[in-house]
Amino acid sequence: MNTIGSISTLSLSGTVQRRYFWDPNLQRYSLGIDSGCRILKAFGNSEFMGCHLKSRVSLFKGTRSSHKVTPLQVVCMDYPRPELENTVNFLEAAQLSSFFRNCARPSKGLEVVIAGAGLAGLSTAKYLADAGHKPILLEARDVLGGKVAAWKDEDGDWYETGLHIFFGAYPNLQNLFGELGINDRLQWKEHSMIFAVPNKPGEFSRFDFPEFLPAPFNGIWAILKNNEMLTWPEKVRFAIGLLPVMVGGQAYVEAQDGLTVAEWMKRQGVPDRVNDEVFIAMSKALNFINPDELSMQCILIALNRFLQEKHGSKMAFLDGNPPERLCMPIVDHIQSLGGEVRLNSRIQKVELNSDGTVKHFLLSNGSIISGDVYVIATPVDILKLLLPQEWREISYFKKLDKLVGVPVINVHIWFDRKLKHTYDHLLFSRSPLLSVYADMSVTCKEYYDPNRSMLELVFAPAEEWISCSDKEIIDATMKELAKLFPDEIAADQSKAKILKYHVVKTPRSVYKTVPNCEPCRPLQRSPIEGFYLAGDYTKQKYLASMEGAVLSGKLCAQAIVQDYDFLVARNQRSPPAEMTLA
Repeated sequence: MNTIGSISTLSLSGTVQRRYFWDPNLQRYSLGIDSGCRILKAFGNSEFMGCHLKSRVSLFKGTRSSHKVTPLQVVCMDYPRPELENTVNFLEAAQLSSFFRNCARPSKGLEVVIAGAGLAGLSTAKYLADAGHKPILLEARDVLGGKVAAWKDEDGDWYETGLHIFFGAYPNLQNLFGELGINDRLQWKEHSMIFAVPNKPGEFSRFDFPEFLPAPFNGIWAILKNNEMLTWPEKVRFAIGLLPVMVGGQAYVEAQDGLTVAEWMKRQGVPDRVNDEVFIAMSKALNFINPDELSMQCILIALNRFLQEKHGSKMAFLDGNPPERLCMPIVDHIQSLGGEVRLNSRIQKVELNSDGTVKHFLLSNGSIISGDVYVIATPVDILKLLLPQEWREISYFKKLDKLVGVPVINVHIWFDRKLKHTYDHLLFSRSPLLSVYADMSVTCKEYYDPNRSMLELVFAPAEEWISCSDKEIIDATMKELAKLFPDEIAADQSKAKILKYHVVKTPRSVYKTVPNCEPCRPLQRSPIEGFYLAGDYTKQKYLASMEGAVLSGKLCAQAIVQDYDFLVARNQRSPPAEMTLA
């Protein structure tokens, strides 16, 4: 049982900050004291993730106080993993996972060829392997992860496709971590949402969710206690606007797919300042677009999860780069059960039999990959490029035309100093160009640096910037950062200087959740016998997210397992498959 979650910062000057130091050589946290060169080492005997504190430490034993008082800063550990296992959504996800482990073992497992080793493809392969089948997972690039891919530069530093946050309201992802035995790789932060204050540079406004209240009262408390972003009359009008959501439930949420956030707010009489203060930041964080484009269903689904589950809005960072810390454990699991994962295996064409079913996948190197079942688990834009001409007029596939990936840019900047006005958390910038950001030298163990900050920022909306040069994007980012860090950053680098940067552009990321997209999202089981889809754009209740990708993979695997007898009978009457070439 967790006995301690964190040690909050104590500052004699009255300011509150939270920081921790991770010593990679000692494999433990250090508590830093801001008084000259003294650093207090602690937690040497404590379990990782703040489960038990055993060390006894004396501060300033045998020392005399100085006339010059400097702030005492005690650096905190990450917070303990919240109790998620008793939530309805977690139990539902756990039951779906158990379906694969407990289903009847096939006399001969199906060979399932899966294109795309992002989270959707990895999830599909993992759960098919659990059910006794043999997945053959093909990835076009030389890196795992898809939209969570990352690369190491010549200095050994990692840069990622996106700034990835793991919410308590992600039950399938949380189950996946548990099934792989890697729960300790999530670094949980305090239960807060922190927004920059545009008219007060360097300051933040917080929504703090108290642990002593259940949902939805902890969320209501967080909103009511914040008086910097919304006035009481605005809160009341916003609450009245949300009443139909609370009364109508999921049916009401789904019915709002035809409205943008801006249209819904106008219809419900919600003040414009709620949009300016909250929904612009929320829309860009959820789908990288503004409220005048985003479907209100997307916002309401997130609000529902956050309000219905006590720990739903609690956030965690992965403790390192996603390919190694998340994707490789899935690959190891797949391979331990007889599955295969092949990198640098780009599909050039989906070849068909005379009856319109899949004959094999033709790779760009000329290899042919055949199997009993085929899955495409790529982003929807890549799927549309791979669709055989013969399928394009089928309603199931034609509806995909409405689903288009949204461009997004992820920016990494390494500075020559440690920035003081950052926080051990995700921060909503409320900037017109930036969505969310974090000082990864503080929030992430593998990226920890006691001397220099590395800011990772999501540049969104990015449609007008995706074709710009990296330098233009960095220059624009620095102008925005100068507003967020006026005492530390200047656009001309006269203050903090850039040591290096990486800009990762994704011209087509998650599907753009504009109104009336929901009817176009396909089920995982296609009308083509033996052909299935996985991806966050497919039909599942978590929309475009890591959770949605993992759930889509589970649903795809479930459909294949449920269709086992039919697929076996189909293959027995089909001509022999061509030999698979390595």
